[in-house]
Amino acid sequence: MREYLLQLLEGSGELTVETILIRMAVSAVVAAFIFLSYRLSHAGSIYSRKFNVSLAALTMITTTVMIVIGNNIALSLGMVGALSIVRFRTAIKDSRDTIYIFWAIVVGICCGSGDYLVAGIGSAFIFLALLLFGRIRSDNRALLVIRCARVDEQKIEALIFQHYDRKAILRSKNTTSESAEFIYEISGKYLKTAEKSGAKSITDLVYEIGSVEYFNIVMQSDDISG
Repeated sequence: MREYLLQLLEGSGELTVETILIRMAVSAVVAAFIFLSYRLSHAGSIYSRKFNVSLAALTMITTTVMIVIGNNIALSLGMVGALSIVRFRTAIKDSRDTIYIFWAIVVGICCGSGDYLVAGIGSAFIFLALLLFGRIRSDNRALLVIRCARVDEQKIEALIFQHYDRKAILRSKNTTSESAEFIYEISGKYLKTAEKSGAKSITDLVYEIGSVEYFNIVMQSDDISG
């Protein structure tokens, strides 16, 4: 019994060079699919080539780690302890990036342990799902920042209310004894619709009031750099 436990801790069986090459080759092929999927789903300014290359490298690195660990319990526990002291502080700009990171790690684990069928079928389904839904973008939002004389604050409120047909939401209103500042939030879709209606632009209408110090339109997006 003691010899069995020692053998289990030390790992049983030796990997051949052929087995290692096959596992790394399959990992590289699936990593190429991950690279392609990320490139297709992140087309545009949000695409980061460096992050995409890192995903492919992460897949093969995880495969290498799994090949080293194998079924050696003692080595796996030591690896877990070593990785537990590493802290990753890279900011995730897009929630979809988390999916790709987990995908790369799972594929590396599957290829490193020789479960090619799981890696292939799972990656095929994930690839199709991200290809269909990965290009969905959140609607851009705009912030309207207006500073005017306090005596005209009701005129500003009435103008924004009518021009955007109640679609603009007042997020903040700061006032002093002489001035008032408004911050409205509106969907980018409604912002463009109002500007294409053929009437005067909101900028002209605001400044026609006469006591406006400044009027800023700030575009926002749920996707950074999107």
